[in-house]
Amino acid sequence: MESLNVFLLVGTGLMFVGLLLGTLSARFGVPSLLVFLVVGMAAGEDGLGGIEFDDFSLAYVVSNIALAVILLDGGLRTRLSTFRLGLKPALSLATLGVALSAGLVGAFATWLIGVDWRLGLLLGGIIGSTDAAAVFNVVKGAGVTLNERVASTLEIESGLNDPMAIFITLMLVGVLVNPEIGFGWPMLITLVQQFGLGVLMGLGLGALLSEILLRVRSNEGLHALLLCSGGAMVFATTNLAGGSGFLAIYLAGLVAGNRRGGTGDNVLRSMDSMAWLAQSGMFLMLGLLVTPSELGKSLVDALLVALFLMLVARPIAVWASLLPFRFTWREELFIAWTGLRGAVPIVLAVFPLLAGVGQTRLLFDITLVVVLISLLAQGASLRWVARLLKVSVPATTPPRQMVPLAASGDRYVMQFEVDAGAKAEGQRLGAITTPRITPLLIIRNQEFRNLAEDPVIQAGDLVTWLAPLAEKDYLSDMCHRLSKDEKRYYGEFFLRGSVPVDQLVAVYGMEKADPALEGLTVEALFERHFGQQTVVGDTIRLSGLKLRARTVEKGRAILIGIKLPK
Repeated sequence: MESLNVFLLVGTGLMFVGLLLGTLSARFGVPSLLVFLVVGMAAGEDGLGGIEFDDFSLAYVVSNIALAVILLDGGLRTRLSTFRLGLKPALSLATLGVALSAGLVGAFATWLIGVDWRLGLLLGGIIGSTDAAAVFNVVKGAGVTLNERVASTLEIESGLNDPMAIFITLMLVGVLVNPEIGFGWPMLITLVQQFGLGVLMGLGLGALLSEILLRVRSNEGLHALLLCSGGAMVFATTNLAGGSGFLAIYLAGLVAGNRRGGTGDNVLRSMDSMAWLAQSGMFLMLGLLVTPSELGKSLVDALLVALFLMLVARPIAVWASLLPFRFTWREELFIAWTGLRGAVPIVLAVFPLLAGVGQTRLLFDITLVVVLISLLAQGASLRWVARLLKVSVPATTPPRQMVPLAASGDRYVMQFEVDAGAKAEGQRLGAITTPRITPLLIIRNQEFRNLAEDPVIQAGDLVTWLAPLAEKDYLSDMCHRLSKDEKRYYGEFFLRGSVPVDQLVAVYGMEKADPALEGLTVEALFERHFGQQTVVGDTIRLSGLKLRARTVEKGRAILIGIKLPK
């Protein structure tokens, strides 16, 4: 009992300290994952705790379970609409991008360290993929809202790129253990099997899991536990069949989170707690594996590899992978910088250790330094870089309450409190209501107003609407005063995408419009420039005006911000 109590005291104490410091780290822009890793290192044999822990097999098992929970949570939060924008570029990054990163880093490491080329390429494969836990955690905690094109590409890439990294790692481990195997069709078949079975079993078993859960009446906590246990079954079953369990559980979460209106907010909050427990426990354990005194032997080489990966290999891989797609140079540069490394490379670095490949402790130590540098340099600077490269958009003031209406498609019940000085103040209800918006209720001084009288809206009114999600920004703009960031980014005036271009130019323009634009609406003008891939923040200059997409629905700009020339 005494040893059990000591174990509980130490384990929960480390978790408590890590979580406490993690809540404070956001104020300084430091990723919480880095905090957990450092706390684990501080508790290790070279740190204050003096805990000796070198059980790589246990760390491998725990890390796989934790990654499965994190990927499931990420899939549950990913909306299918993001795949319209991000799937193709993310798939290119997850395959071609990982292969290019691995090849470039492998060649550099072989030249720098003087190891066998297969060992160098193995290092490239281990650190070639971005990490879902790091991307989800850092992007969420950075305090910025990325434009949808960039955000969806990063999130989907991090969920899809594990099979390629695992394939490269296992292939090279097999070649190093048994040099007679060589490269050939069996390796290619393995890659197709990893991707193919991962996709098929993830979608199929995810649909089955979601159907079962939809028929089970349970509270939020139990529902989240059922999701986790069912997701773990999908993960294990796919791995046993020879597919990628990581890809399968991400897709299973995607299916479960998007079927019949998706997973409720309360369930997602429960899942968020489980994801935090998984990633904090995993990074604490991985931190205990680190022996800082041994890292010094390869520190210079590891720093050079990390810099080469961040400044050369990843940017080249991103540029080549995104060539066929409509990304600006700013977006490509940001995606390149946000190639965060986390637990996945460390877990992959355990593979050759468990297989008994020579010199793999060196690879493990280099991988740890790369992860530390990535989280510290890239993770901590993400907010600043997003604003510098102008890929972030100011957040809109959210409704006080927003609830999806069952069996109504994309319609939500939204309640806003009208600010003093808002555009809606002093206007009749009917003047700001559109055909897609239905007013339901006005509460003033705790009394219900008669909507049939078309009341004048006053500051402090609680107004409830039934509207599509795409109208949320419009209602927020009418009921709330714009923040300084919103005014600076969008301007103070808004118009509907259905407004004709020539009418807009006649009212606001400084120059005559191009005759080729005659008869076009503003929405059609955005479609001409961006196809049906417009996202919030996309900008067009027209007759001295700066038009910026404010609200986008299925790739169509339906609300536009106007910045007038100074």
